[in-house]
Amino acid sequence: MKPHFLIFFYILLGMFFTRCGENKSSNVTQQEITFQKEGELSIINSTGEIVADFEIEIADTPYERQTGLMYRKVLQQNHAMLFVFEDSQLLNFYMKNTQIPLDLIFINDQMEIVSIYSDAQPFDQKGISSKFNSKYVLEINARESDRLAIASGMKIKFNRL
Repeated sequence: MKPHFLIFFYILLGMFFTRCGENKSSNVTQQEITFQKEGELSIINSTGEIVADFEIEIADTPYERQTGLMYRKVLQQNHAMLFVFEDSQLLNFYMKNTQIPLDLIFINDQMEIVSIYSDAQPFDQKGISSKFNSKYVLEINARESDRLAIASGMKIKFNRL
């Protein structure tokens, strides 16, 4: 009678472990990240004319700066993200988990554009350096800086909503 009891025990034990391994939550949905307007930014040329206006999201916390535009599927033409750092420094970015090709515009603490990296490609983990000390980085759609004739030496001004 003992062997039958052991067989029954092992069958029950096997059923228990099989049930524990089942996936109870088969419906996992990923929520799309959408643009949240937090301010407005203008790029101004040397004669004081506005070259471009953008509605911006502002990334000014460590988490926001680290995440940036990752996981976004689209960035409207007049939308951008402005990264704000505490201090002016050499900055490095990469496109990990970023699905949108971008231009990165590096801006110093005097609100002057110091360098532009055009057409950063999605998912590229190669480092993108500011080349000069920067306090701000503006990310816009790829090739927009060329289309709008945005250049080093131009200034920005922005306001938070």
